[in-house]
Amino acid sequence: MIEIAERNATPADATRDTATDVKRQPKLLDRVRERIRVKHYARSTEKTYLYWIRWYIHFHGLRHPQDMGAAEVEVFLSHLATQRDVAASTQNQAMHALLFLYREVLGLELPWLDGITRAKPSKRLPTVLTQDETRALLQHVSGTPGLIIRLLYGTGMRLMEGLRLRVKDIDFTGHIIVVRAGKGDKDRVVPLPEMLIEPLRARLAERRRMHDLDLVKGMADVELPHALERKYPRAGQEWGWQYVFAAADYSTDPRTGVIRRHHIHEKTIQRHVRSAAQKAGIHKPTHPHTLRHSFATHLLETGSDIRTVQELLGHSDVSTTMIYTHVLNRGGRGVISPLDRIQSS
Repeated sequence: MIEIAERNATPADATRDTATDVKRQPKLLDRVRERIRVKHYARSTEKTYLYWIRWYIHFHGLRHPQDMGAAEVEVFLSHLATQRDVAASTQNQAMHALLFLYREVLGLELPWLDGITRAKPSKRLPTVLTQDETRALLQHVSGTPGLIIRLLYGTGMRLMEGLRLRVKDIDFTGHIIVVRAGKGDKDRVVPLPEMLIEPLRARLAERRRMHDLDLVKGMADVELPHALERKYPRAGQEWGWQYVFAAADYSTDPRTGVIRRHHIHEKTIQRHVRSAAQKAGIHKPTHPHTLRHSFATHLLETGSDIRTVQELLGHSDVSTTMIYTHVLNRGGRGVISPLDRIQSS
């Protein structure tokens, strides 16, 4: 009966069925979101990739990427370099977003993009605070934001690594903190500064009271990494999985729509760092990542081995860490200016 019905179907029926199928298919950007989440990419990566994919589609007059390919990608990326004068890192970011779209979502391999006009790579040194500047900045922070800022400088953690810190990952006995799922989805161990032990204990006591109230309200659930939420449904209510630096109120998870207590927003810490830098009279562009740069540089200044610093920062390649030897202007050689030599002779 099914075969007969199919043979007797009219073109109008086929058109109607095709239209229904199209309606049932998820939209392109929804497919991108789904694939990004399957691969456990960060929310910031999701936001960035969607931004570039939208721009790419609008740049080509709202044509569907399925109907475009390497030529259109080359034109778009070249436009970014020649007309928008973007940095090389920005152009690479856009390229990775489009490669993800074609490979992971549309299942298409693009030929190597030889025709792209590359943005000129820039070799810029990171902004680093001196030890005196760092001390002055830390004198102008307080409360929970101040604790977070001190922790970022004292451990070299990235901002989101610090904000996502879980109770279970602080080892007071061993004086270490385990950084989970850092950049590249890698774990590493960093030192727990001695002077932050008591402030962190006090923070956890306050956080425990907050957690107990959440349990009473039935709102103690916290987001878990990857598929753990399905494997251990009640783990999100356990004390060890809670964020150390949880927000003061509940918020809606933008991915799932679940209302829960998230961690403190990154913009809060960014504002406190900028404000503290202004109050300390620091005129360098200063943001939370500056504290990470300063952590690495100050370790090298005091004689730490570069391989140790590489491990603490979570760099895959020591060449990435080597940038801090250039900040020190020693490059491993301890160069003394010839002006200083002739002045002292």
